[in-house]
Amino acid sequence: MGMESHEELRPYLFSIAYRMLGQVAEAEDVVQEAFLRYHEAGAEPESPKAYLATVTTRLAIDHLRSARARREVYPGQWLPEPLVDDEAVRHAETADSLSLTFLHLLEKLSPVERAVFLLREVFDYPYEEVARITGKSPDNCRQILTRARRHVEEGRHRFDVSREERDEVARRFLAAWEEGDTDGLVAVLAPDATVYGDGGGKAPSVPVPLVGAECVAKALIGWGHRALDFGLAYRPALVNGDPGIVFYRPDGRAAWVAAFEIADGVVVAVRSILNPDKLGHVPASEPADSARRNT
Repeated sequence: MGMESHEELRPYLFSIAYRMLGQVAEAEDVVQEAFLRYHEAGAEPESPKAYLATVTTRLAIDHLRSARARREVYPGQWLPEPLVDDEAVRHAETADSLSLTFLHLLEKLSPVERAVFLLREVFDYPYEEVARITGKSPDNCRQILTRARRHVEEGRHRFDVSREERDEVARRFLAAWEEGDTDGLVAVLAPDATVYGDGGGKAPSVPVPLVGAECVAKALIGWGHRALDFGLAYRPALVNGDPGIVFYRPDGRAAWVAAFEIADGVVVAVRSILNPDKLGHVPASEPADSARRNT
């Protein structure tokens, strides 16, 4: 297996590991470890892709098992680490399964359920392969998948939104937010719109989700003003392939990333990540004058 095919497989393996873990550096570590084991195994397997995907998935399951206990005592909401702009596009084997909405839903699943669901539903592996990778029987995999699907479907908004409509809603939402127009913001929010905030105990956050258009609109406008008072600049961005916004510190580092979940012509949820540990990989902004400031 030449270096070239190595590098070709890396984004694919990352896309499995990142969807399993919702964490960037950890997913990269898992992929790196999979390559190490591949080389240590010595014998050339028939299919490097199958071998590496198997090892990547198994390592991710182990990692999730040990991470679960930490996530249970995590302060407030645990949200996945965001991929901003091109970073997300690079890994978009199947874009809708990259959204923070989808990855947040996967948190309901056990590590094995998550692996079975992703391998079958997103990466299109046949049951026999899923069974081999996870060490379960094909029948057991079918049962696990049924259970996993049910959990995920419960939380899903079943509306297909065209990219144009989605971008238009995001534009109206950002315009109202920018103007501090509470009524305008309420008009583009679902009545039960929800804000999930992840500060990880290291940044301001909402310990429990905020629900309700009026409450969400006021909170977002308040936070936006505060961010600008602290000298943060912002710009619209794609976050895991969905419309969102990134606020940057004066030194260019990302301080706050939010993704908008849009369905049926309104914003149904905002997932807001402020935990600095989850933003280290987000590319820094260009010089301050290219992002917007409070003028």
